[in-house]
Order: sequence, then C-alpha cells, then structure tokens
Amino acid sequence: MRTKMISLIIRIKRNDKFEGKRLHELIISLLLQNNISGCTVWSGVDGFGKRKRSTSTSEDNMPLVIEVIDEKLNIEPLLPEIKRIIGGNGVITIHEVNAI
Repeated sequence: MRTKMISLIIRIKRNDKFEGKRLHELIISLLLQNNISGCTVWSGVDGFGKRKRSTSTSEDNMPLVIEVIDEKLNIEPLLPEIKRIIGGNGVITIHEVNAI
C-alpha cells in the first residue's frame, strides 16, 4: 500500500545559527515538538551554492541536508517557522513522495 507524503529537504551548513543556536538542532526540536513522523540529518562531503563551496575538511563549514518525511497537512503549517529560522542561510525543497 502506498501513502502519499511530503519529503521536505533543507540544505544548510553545519555552522549556520539562528539566535546563537545551530539551525539543525532548532529544526529537529521544532519537528519533534510537532510530532513529525521522521527526520534525518545528513553530513555532506562536498558541495557549493550561493555561499560558495563547503566541504567536510572544514567541519564547521560542512554541508548538511535535513530530510523530513510526513503528510502534507503536518508539514505545511511548519514551513513559515522553518523559513524564518533558516532565513537566507539555506535552501528548502518540497517533493511529493509515495511511502511504502
């Protein structure tokens, strides 16, 4: 049986902060508080974007990808807060997925 869900992917750097706290920790806390089904934070080896190159050789500058899976009705209300926390520090993409 397939279930239509949303995959929210957030790309940031490990050293990105909001109000003195690391972004990935704030986002994880927000997701847990809102009973989101699942989330994984992935460490990147290498990458680049509007803020230049980021690599795993500089741990603070390491690229991170946060992947969130849940139903659209659970994720959509959190998007304004996630965008506020991330500000101009990252990119957010949303993809419809079929969970099995």
